[in-house]
Amino acid sequence: MSEESPAPKVGMTVYTEDGRPLGNIRGFDTDGFFVTTEEGIDKMSVEHERSGHEFGEAELMWRCTNCGEMGELDDDLPPKCPNCGTEKEDLMYWTED
Repeated sequence: MSEESPAPKVGMTVYTEDGRPLGNIRGFDTDGFFVTTEEGIDKMSVEHERSGHEFGEAELMWRCTNCGEMGELDDDLPPKCPNCGTEKEDLMYWTED
């Protein structure tokens, strides 16, 4: 009988098939998740996400993959989407110019 893996969450360690740790999940988007190998980084931040220098800085926000609602980040993703009520796992970090 196979055990189900827990749902991925920000801060969770990701491992290779042979059990070696790759890094920690720091954010999600429509293509998957972002992993950092640096110590002490547990989530995405403005320091990690910037558009090109010639375009200026991007603002780090959150976006709901269920309804498309977007909002400003306080310290972390909201616990649920305030628009549709979907869980935090359906929210992703988003950069906006």
